[in-house]
Amino acid sequence: MDSEKSKYNKMLGKKIRETRISEGMNLSQLAEKISKTSSYLSQIERGLAEPSITSLREIARALNVPMFYFLNDSKDHCQVVRKGDRRTLTLPHSHISYELISPDLNRQMEIVYFQMEPGASTCESPLPHDGEECSLILEGKMEIQIGDEFYTLGKEDSIYYKASIPHKITSIGKKDLIFISSITPPRF
Repeated sequence: MDSEKSKYNKMLGKKIRETRISEGMNLSQLAEKISKTSSYLSQIERGLAEPSITSLREIARALNVPMFYFLNDSKDHCQVVRKGDRRTLTLPHSHISYELISPDLNRQMEIVYFQMEPGASTCESPLPHDGEECSLILEGKMEIQIGDEFYTLGKEDSIYYKASIPHKITSIGKKDLIFISSITPPRF
């Protein structure tokens, strides 16, 4: 077996093993679900055997993941974003800074860290966008207008809302408003 093929089989086997363990299954339980032997699965997990596409499809189905999860050797399932590596946006003459906490916008949601000076607002008048939003206040005081309703939130309060309803956030405290929002779909 050439070294590229060997590396691929080891990566594939490792992903299968990690997924099986995370699903709380032992080798014999998975083997029974896919009508294979435990020794066959052990060889796959150790990178000594390569499953057929049919077997891989059965393994994926039994482990509740798409088959392509095993075929992708990237780290898309997990990415660390260090504080100094966050994408940031501070507009000139703005009193708001934005930091993208999630790794990029090629996901199903984005997580953004906001810091707003007292009196600053996210927009002139409430604006809608697609999706949903959930915000957690870390510091300061937030007034959020959603449609015709106003809510005042303080430290450790949170709010979830349909973003398709026009909304506007204003920092109303004496110190900076700092909050984190999870937004789906991404729009940063």
